Amino acid sequence: MTSDKVCPTCKGNKIIAGNCECNAEWRSNDKEEEIQDCQCEPDTECPQCRGKGYIE
Repeated sequence: MTSDKVCPTCKGNKIIAGNCECNAEWRSNDKEEEIQDCQCEPDTECPQCRGKGYIE
């Protein structure tokens, strides 16, 4: 039996997925003429467990 616990911050996923927000007011066209109306944050490594998914 180990003393490791699932990290409560990332719930054992090792990374925290970036949030995406979409709004038609942000709509713009890129070089390929695709409609962009969402802004997303990048995924980040969990700061509490340092990407392990558990706390030692």
